[in-house]
Amino acid sequence: MSSLPPLSGESPPPAPRSRPGGRTARIRDQVLDAVRAELTEHGYDALTVDTVAARAGVHRTTVYRRWHDVGGLLSDVFDAATDMEWHPRDTGTLRGDLAVLNQEIQDSLTEESSIAVALIAVSFRSDEAARALRRLWEDRYTQSEIIIQRAIRRGELPADVDARALLIAATAPIYHQLVLLRTPPDPHLPDRAAASAALAACSGAFIDQRSNGAN
Repeated sequence: MSSLPPLSGESPPPAPRSRPGGRTARIRDQVLDAVRAELTEHGYDALTVDTVAARAGVHRTTVYRRWHDVGGLLSDVFDAATDMEWHPRDTGTLRGDLAVLNQEIQDSLTEESSIAVALIAVSFRSDEAARALRRLWEDRYTQSEIIIQRAIRRGELPADVDARALLIAATAPIYHQLVLLRTPPDPHLPDRAAASAALAACSGAFIDQRSNGAN
């Protein structure tokens, strides 16, 4: 699962997260890789601290001391996804930017042994994972708003467009088809969904009513 960086150079980026280095970082990488592998191969019900420790080649007490339980492991997997470097591509048009974003989502959900699908499924089984997933979604949508900002600067959209509503409308068909309906990926869907959302946005469908009410 990709994660999004600071929006743009127009405002200073937030302070970077404090990340462990050296042996601590290597152990974290080994353990989180083991969590992902166990989830995709065996599912949530088979996931335990002991199986993760054994797969990672780390003593179980090390895992218990840092992550405490399966919920802590899952939460850190989501946090690690948020830390990953990612920049939404600038194609020069709103439709193009949304289509590329949709294609990346579709690719991540349909790759062999998709960890993205496994983590979404886990969020329905673990409260801690659900909270972590909500934090990740919030981060991703916030970072993706650069796509809408670029469209506003290009004159494609009015300044009072509701960026979050537009992003959800553009990406929702991908999740609906692949996660909810479990249908085979449609190579035309990323662009078709992007085109529909961009057309609706340019027609005023996503005007932020809060900003209108303030005027």
